[in-house]
Amino acid sequence: MTESVFVKSIRIASVVCMYWVISISMVFLNKYLLSSPDLKLDAPLFVTWFQCVVCLICLFFLSFLGESYPRIDKFPAFSIDLKVARQVLPLSVVFVGMITFNNLCLKHLGVSFYNVGRSLTTVFNVICSYVILGQTTSLKAMLCCGIIIGGFLMGVDQEGNTGELSYFGVAFGVLASLCVSLNAIYTKKVLPVVDSNIWRLQLYNNFNAIFLFLPLMVLCGDVTAIYGFPMITSPYFWGMMTLGGFFGIAIGYVTGLQIKVTSPLTHNVSGTAKACAQTILSVFINQEVKTAFWWLSNAMVLGGSTAYTVVKHSEMKAAHTKQTEPDKGNGGGTTSSKNGNSVV
Repeated sequence: MTESVFVKSIRIASVVCMYWVISISMVFLNKYLLSSPDLKLDAPLFVTWFQCVVCLICLFFLSFLGESYPRIDKFPAFSIDLKVARQVLPLSVVFVGMITFNNLCLKHLGVSFYNVGRSLTTVFNVICSYVILGQTTSLKAMLCCGIIIGGFLMGVDQEGNTGELSYFGVAFGVLASLCVSLNAIYTKKVLPVVDSNIWRLQLYNNFNAIFLFLPLMVLCGDVTAIYGFPMITSPYFWGMMTLGGFFGIAIGYVTGLQIKVTSPLTHNVSGTAKACAQTILSVFINQEVKTAFWWLSNAMVLGGSTAYTVVKHSEMKAAHTKQTEPDKGNGGGTTSSKNGNSVV
């Protein structure tokens, strides 16, 4: 028993560490690709489009890997049904908005402020769940959202005092938060179309995104920027771009793996702690000097997000217990319940 618990603990710790390393590395790598003075590439949509292409290629090869190594989560066969692609298209539009605004936010904001800049996802979860799904939110959860909003506004104010704030970056962060929330809601609606297979959904999302990005790149001038880019033939540049795509597919896998070996609640707490470590690491690497109120704003955002996750988990658990108790009293056994009322 002791050895079993020890092995399980080591496996969980390894997965959590892997999630932290991949997620933080991806943020810093994307920041480098999007706004590094070494590259000077002003084509954020092209960077995002290329990562979608790499993700699609990775899914192609992973479809064979799942058959050869049964211990690895089985990946779906690589096949595109245009009818399914059309059904997934509304979600793909939100998906494109999410990754575009996320990368634009990262381009205009420093990594240290990036977490605060796009911290309103939880708030938009509450708003969109009410507007789209008609779901109400408890007072405790609303108070947690209030803390997050307070931390966001304080962070914007403090970052503005340093003279490093980009209001475009903040606006993109708000739009990214909205798209993340909408993506979670529409994912629940679209999952049955792809047999509730997350990897198949990722396959169709990236397939649709490749075509959705093409007119956007032309309109935003990314195509022109690429033609005039001096490092367009550099193996180093394409190597870093490809690495970004690998991280894109890896974060999807390791996120699902962390939820699988722990729980959705632990995953959200882990993500919040990772964001805190990411902020501290960025400040240390860039040798930034921040005020006490700046740190307080980060603490409010992270604390409010964690508290919201815990509150929603407790409410879901209480609702499940309340639903199953009558069945137990009537001798009808316990009926499992899938509560999809909240997006955490």
